[in-house]
Amino acid sequence: MVRPIRFRPAENPATRPPNLTHAPTDDLAVFHIGMTIHQPWRPDLWLPVAGAMPKMLAELYRNKSAYERGEAEDLGFLGAETLLGAKGPWVVQYWKSVEHLYTYARRGSSEHLPAWKAFNASARKHPGAVGIWHETYAVPASGIETFYGNGADLGLARAIGSAPLASRGRTARQRLETA
Repeated sequence: MVRPIRFRPAENPATRPPNLTHAPTDDLAVFHIGMTIHQPWRPDLWLPVAGAMPKMLAELYRNKSAYERGEAEDLGFLGAETLLGAKGPWVVQYWKSVEHLYTYARRGSSEHLPAWKAFNASARKHPGAVGIWHETYAVPASGIETFYGNGADLGLARAIGSAPLASRGRTARQRLETA
């Protein structure tokens, strides 16, 4: 596994951090999931939904670490970034494949199914209080272009590792053509 290049501040503050791109990767799945709070005055209805995702992410990161130590099966989770938007929280997840994502979602022993069932029960009792959404993208390796300027460390590069920008081209077009 390629380890990310981590930016360490140089002794000379005038030294510019590196520009990076993602490490080589195979096809992958990008999964966006979020919630929209329609009734902010009802935290009793939206806090349980908001609290479910950190449990799932913790489970996935524990599994990823255990898999890397040879102690667990590979669930295919690569990493995630949590964002906060005007309409609510949003998580971008990176998976080895759509099948890995779907297998985790259906897995009875995971945190996902109980959270999904609890949301559905609450949504039936209190329609319109909180909405959830997701989008799944199956992304071929040849369709990925990334740029992390000035030492930025997030997104796909944080999930799978990074490489010097010049290794894949100086421009976005060049990097996409060398994917």
